[in-house]
Order: sequence, then structure tokens, then C-alpha cells
Amino acid sequence: MGTKSLTITEEAYARLREHKREGESFTETILRLTGAEHDPLEGFGAMRDVEGFREAVDSTRDELDTDLRNRRAR
Repeated sequence: MGTKSLTITEEAYARLREHKREGESFTETILRLTGAEHDPLEGFGAMRDVEGFREAVDSTRDELDTDLRNRRAR
């Protein structure tokens, strides 16, 4: 397998490094994160039937909205 050199920003490198698992090369990290089997919508809606989940989401949203309004008023 051949290799390629890439130039990325410090920010991009830091973000990639955050996803890197112990013992994993950057190549392995990139392949894992961009693999064909990776479905960004996988699991979407999986929690909808969990008892109390909707209420927890609504409560958290209300708390965040209140906090943001209070910060804006300062």
C-alpha cells in the first residue's frame, strides 16, 4: 500500500488527535471515521421509546433556553 503526505491545519490535527484511540495510527483513525460502513444517521431516534427521555430532553432544552435568555439580558 502506498502512502501520501497531507498538510492540515493545527486545528484539524488537534481534532483528529482527539478521535485517535490508544494504539491506533492516524491512518486507522481516518479509516475508522470515514469508513463506508459509517452511517451518520445510525442510531437516530433510538432513544425515542425510552421512558422519560422526551421529558428529559424538553427539560434540558427549557433550562438551556432560560440560561441563554438570562445571559443575553445581562
